[in-house]
Formats: sequence, structure tokens, C-alpha cells
Amino acid sequence: MSTEPTGSGGFAVDGQAGASLVETLNAVAAALERDAGRSAVIGGEPPLGATPAGRFVAARLTATATDDRGLLTQLGRARAEFPRYVEAIESAAAHYHEREHTTHDTIGRLEPED
Repeated sequence: MSTEPTGSGGFAVDGQAGASLVETLNAVAAALERDAGRSAVIGGEPPLGATPAGRFVAARLTATATDDRGLLTQLGRARAEFPRYVEAIESAAAHYHEREHTTHDTIGRLEPED
């Protein structure tokens, strides 16, 4: 699914499907927000001991979770993008409604009058 800016007409979705998608995205966004505190804990170095090996592994775990491709980084990006996805779906639903109305008008003009 394309998430082009509002009004660009990149895709269309009917109102019922759009509402279901928005509801699902909002539920996932809420879950991400609820778990944000737990994610912050994951982002800290785990207590693996004061030995050189423990410090090394703890640092690697933290770096892996928070680097550009890390889980925490990706979750943060997803959380930031969700409002844009919702906006695109709402725009697509409006676009679908406009397209349906235009199609209905066109078909109405093509039907022979009695």
C-alpha cells in the first residue's frame, strides 16, 4: 500500500475497510506506546556482570538494539509513521468515495432514459 501525501490519489479504499485499517493501526500504535517504557529498559545495558566478557556482551546487546537497523530504532520509526499511515488511509477512503460518486454519475448518464 502506498502512503503518498494526502490528496495525491495514490490508492483508494472503501470506508469500511479504511475504518478497519485505521482501527488496527491505532491499536498497534497504542500497544507500542504502552510498551515504550519496556523498550527503554531494553535500550539500557543489561546487567551481565563486571567481567570483561559481561561488559562486552552487554555493550553489544545495547548497540544492536539501538543502531540504525536495531529493533528499538525500527519500533520508534514505526511509532512515528503511524499517524501518516492513518492520514493516508483516511485520504484513500475519501478518494474512494469521490471515485464511486463520479462512477455512479457516469453510469447514470450512460443508461438510456425511458
